[in-house]
Amino acid sequence: MRIAVTGASGLFGHGLAQVFGSRHNVAALTHADFDITDAEQVREVVAGLRPDVVIHSAAIRDPDTAELNPARAFQVNFHGTRNVAEAARAVSAKVVYISSDAVFDGKQQRPYTETDPTIPASVYGRTKLRAEQWVMATPESWAFRVSILFGPEEPEPGKVRENFILKGLRKIAAGEEYVVASDQFGNATYTLDAAAKIMEVVESGRYGLYHLSNAGACTRLELARYAAALAGLDPTRVVGKPLAEMGRPGPRLQYAVMAMDALQQAGFALPRPWQAALAEYVKTMMNYEL
Repeated sequence: MRIAVTGASGLFGHGLAQVFGSRHNVAALTHADFDITDAEQVREVVAGLRPDVVIHSAAIRDPDTAELNPARAFQVNFHGTRNVAEAARAVSAKVVYISSDAVFDGKQQRPYTETDPTIPASVYGRTKLRAEQWVMATPESWAFRVSILFGPEEPEPGKVRENFILKGLRKIAAGEEYVVASDQFGNATYTLDAAAKIMEVVESGRYGLYHLSNAGACTRLELARYAAALAGLDPTRVVGKPLAEMGRPGPRLQYAVMAMDALQQAGFALPRPWQAALAEYVKTMMNYEL
């Protein structure tokens, strides 16, 4: 298949392009190739590529940035998604949308299923939900809600930008403390594992809305301390602080654990536990200078 991946210089986009590229012809698109808020430019690029599937991962992902500039967040996350989806459908390409656990309100005390009500608590969550709904209003589409992403990101050979895990490892290696929320529960998602599962689902042609992460739930504190221990660093340098005291502009979900019912009901095996995925990732990152 011919696959176009937007946001390919980003954390998840990089993983999607890498994994799909192992079996398919991939066009890895970045902001240098087109501005997703420019509908005409998007149409021209997609029409020139004529992909079979467009995987749309480009977005403003930082909840604080979205909260402080809601107009820009809606322009990029919703209108940009609409532009990409319309351009894809104009050439009969299927659309895969990368969504988020932020579509929920974080007040539930059991894992969220794909059929639970969506009540976003933040601007970021509202933009992601509207975009998800736009994509899924058309049959033969996919949306995957993911959470707490970690994975390799290499815009240039040998250079790695920071994600939640790598940022913590670098701070601890430099003798600093890494302050994270102690009571924020969710799922951890290794980008390469998630990309492989998305490829499996897309190749099967089983359309729909899916929750996707590595198996098991954890707090951000547990995740960061486990990563530090795997890297041979002092896990006590990861300091837990209640979410309410973190002082962030963008609301975070205190409870965002997602059940992967749709994957199981469609007959797909769940990804491996987050601990195993994290061990692989940390081992890979140790090849770089923290």
